[in-house]
Amino acid sequence: MAVQASRPRSPFAADPGKSRGRLHPEAASITRNAFRRDCDRIIHSAAFRRLKHKTQVFVFHEGDHYRTRLTHTLEVMQVARALARALGLDEDLAEALALAHDLGHPPFGHAGERALDECLRNAGGFDHNAQALRVVTAIERRYPAFDGLNLSWETLEGIIKHNGPLTDARGQPIGRYRKSGIAPAIAAYNALQDLDLWSFAGAEAQAAALADDIAYDAHDLDDGVRAGLFDLQELTEVPILAAIAGDIRAQHPAIEASRFVPELVRRLIGSLIEDVIAETDRRIASCGIESIEDIRRADAPLVGFSAQAAEADRLIKAFLYPRMYRHPRVIRIMDDAARAVGQLFAHYDAEPGDMPPEWHEGLEDTEPVLRARRIADFIAGMTDRYALAEHARFFDSTPDLR
Repeated sequence: MAVQASRPRSPFAADPGKSRGRLHPEAASITRNAFRRDCDRIIHSAAFRRLKHKTQVFVFHEGDHYRTRLTHTLEVMQVARALARALGLDEDLAEALALAHDLGHPPFGHAGERALDECLRNAGGFDHNAQALRVVTAIERRYPAFDGLNLSWETLEGIIKHNGPLTDARGQPIGRYRKSGIAPAIAAYNALQDLDLWSFAGAEAQAAALADDIAYDAHDLDDGVRAGLFDLQELTEVPILAAIAGDIRAQHPAIEASRFVPELVRRLIGSLIEDVIAETDRRIASCGIESIEDIRRADAPLVGFSAQAAEADRLIKAFLYPRMYRHPRVIRIMDDAARAVGQLFAHYDAEPGDMPPEWHEGLEDTEPVLRARRIADFIAGMTDRYALAEHARFFDSTPDLR
């Protein structure tokens, strides 16, 4: 299938001129639309810069060639824009959502998230999507008139709803929130500005979510081979990878490994993007979608993989899970990292004055739940190396995460 370079704007694309606005009204920019302005605010935020030194899978000093949260985010952004362009969606909104999607991740990736979730087990838990919302609505403090970045309604809904609705029409939590309830940060903000937690997000958010999956699949395969966690021959256990590998070798019999893996990644990304475009067109046509509100009120996501590509995605993740995410080397490092995060939390809880003044002022008189949340906010904003440096200030056994 040949991918169309761009399309006329779709009737179900988000329109920056018809945005539901910002929590704090601002004069319009004369040079940028609302969604472009959101992109720029995210790029210039401190939280975005810190993604450079936050773990994706491998911690920061394991090598310069592995993905960090920042390089992963940029790769997601590229795929999200490609999907938006091909589907006639708003590219700026898709970009903003890709740029913001990992802002809530703490140091050391999912290990850090699990550790903070355990530390906050009596305070609503820790959820990186909810934390991303906190970052862009409260924690970033760059403007004199408000806390946060004061992003557009459509960007905020996409940050928390890119994987689907959080509640049913009656407001009852569904899916992963059914057991634990809506994350406190989301519930608190939703009381200020209703984000329609019961509906799907717009097509741009759905495209950004698929872009995240595509980037993970492709680039974790690249990093895994580079790290020696599995070899090229093992990749052929996954049918879609075997087919791509066969095509590459048929066209380039003498290709060296250093070119083979990037070519496989490139073709995999292209194949999955093409599938999403074709499948989304099919769903839009079969459901009679004519507006963004039709997208939000649909019974299922409208941007997605075909059944065949969804199975390929599942098989790639099933391949990566034991070989990469649960590899003994990775598990050992992440267990050490999680332990360090938990120890940091306990230390700051006992000695809040060891945090910077802007974080500990008034904390002594704060109720336990809010105190725990403030400490978690501070730790979640740390880079890997800053977390280790802080740990070394208070403990004699800081792990060497290698």
